[in-house]
Amino acid sequence: MTRVSVATAAVLFTFPAFATSAQEHAHPQGPPTGEFGTVHFATSCSSKVAPQFDRAVALLHSFEFGASIRAFNDVLAADSTCAMAHWGIALSRWSNPMAAGNRSVAQLQQGRQSVDAAMRLAVRAPGRERSYIHAVSMLYDDFEHKDQRTRIVAYERAMNDLVMQQPADTEALIFYAISLTASAPPTDKTYANQLKAGSILEPLWAKQPNHPGLAHYIIHTYDYPALADKARAAAERYASIAPSAAHAQHMPSHTFTRVGMWEESVNANKRSMKVALSTGSIAEALHASDYAMYAYLQMGRESDAKAILDGLPALAARFDQNAITGAAPGSAGVFALAAIPARWALERSAWAEAAALEPKASAYPYTEAMTYFARALGASHTGDLARAKAAIDSLASIQQRLSAKGEAYWSEQVAIEHLTAQAWLDLAEHRENDAQTHMREAVVREDATEKSAVTPGPLAPARELLGDMLMELKRPTEASVEYRATLQKEPNRRHALRAVASLTSR
Repeated sequence: MTRVSVATAAVLFTFPAFATSAQEHAHPQGPPTGEFGTVHFATSCSSKVAPQFDRAVALLHSFEFGASIRAFNDVLAADSTCAMAHWGIALSRWSNPMAAGNRSVAQLQQGRQSVDAAMRLAVRAPGRERSYIHAVSMLYDDFEHKDQRTRIVAYERAMNDLVMQQPADTEALIFYAISLTASAPPTDKTYANQLKAGSILEPLWAKQPNHPGLAHYIIHTYDYPALADKARAAAERYASIAPSAAHAQHMPSHTFTRVGMWEESVNANKRSMKVALSTGSIAEALHASDYAMYAYLQMGRESDAKAILDGLPALAARFDQNAITGAAPGSAGVFALAAIPARWALERSAWAEAAALEPKASAYPYTEAMTYFARALGASHTGDLARAKAAIDSLASIQQRLSAKGEAYWSEQVAIEHLTAQAWLDLAEHRENDAQTHMREAVVREDATEKSAVTPGPLAPARELLGDMLMELKRPTEASVEYRATLQKEPNRRHALRAVASLTSR
């Protein structure tokens, strides 16, 4: 490692050193004492809990869910009749609204208990508060029979009704805006919901520049290649609005990743990891690590990327995927633990390393799929076709399981991985036409959807891999078209940039 890399690793990736501090603070008894921005949310609860309630909502706006639940419970300890505190707990228990996967039954049961408690107390509450409680109840309504997508859309519509009833309620507008973004279909390339949300958030942010939710939700709302430039101001400001929130430190890296600002992404995620580790938010630290790994690899800083990889066992040893801490749910931590080793191998074209990766079973099969995807590509490139076929079979099985469970988004992502893996096996077995057919179908399907907020980007973009395949087939002109198209969606990706430069210099 270079001297710079050693310094970086010493400061940020000596996880055992952080482990002691994080363990001491992993279960704070009340809301944290740091800075989380300025929020005012009027309620009919006792005036003596108003500052506590505002603090709890500020934490909620930065997706500090564990802390916000504790803060709302502190409100209830001081005013047991505060129905809106139960509303806050119910919304906190829903966790990150941008998370693509279905919520667990246990999580939904806990959320519905909070809704029921809020409804019992809401009999004497003002109509505005009853509308908030009704809206959050939609997220949990008959979850045994109603699919998650239906409930998310019902929540968005209920928030729209609330805004119509209370047009001067800026908090209702803010929560409605993020519900629009969360309910946007990933296949809608007009970005109608996102643009509507942005039109709500931006004027409010001009009036409330220290509001954490406004800057935060603007970044999420524009977290798409076609819209990312619109989030730059929020990305540059959010971390300073809520410096004590790990997610506020990380979230700007979504925009920085979208526009290819790798150094800025690394810096944001280093700050996020430091805060997350100091508060015991291990899933958040893992999530930030994945984004930092991606950025380091795009800059060719392999020794820094390797430091992240080497730090994973210490983090994994302390990771509780069922803990409610920050914005990153347990599934995000599991995702990072699978994605980081796969990125390390695939971004370096280390095919033998990729083929040797070992999948780890979890409650989130799409994370295992990433390992099988990397194995399949690695094995096809190294000629271990039996291993490639076995990995492809595993991808098909996982895709079917996800589909059967109603995980439409992740089922489609795994289907794209399956097509891509099959394409490279076809090429290895000299079925060039089949290889191109499968690879081009993967490109079309990947272009038709959007990446999840859990990941900085695909392990290997389908269109970039199509470019690689065309190079293997001695068709550099067509390959150049695909690499350039990759850079339109994934600016400053190292592999595509180097490929274009190489082809241009010929």
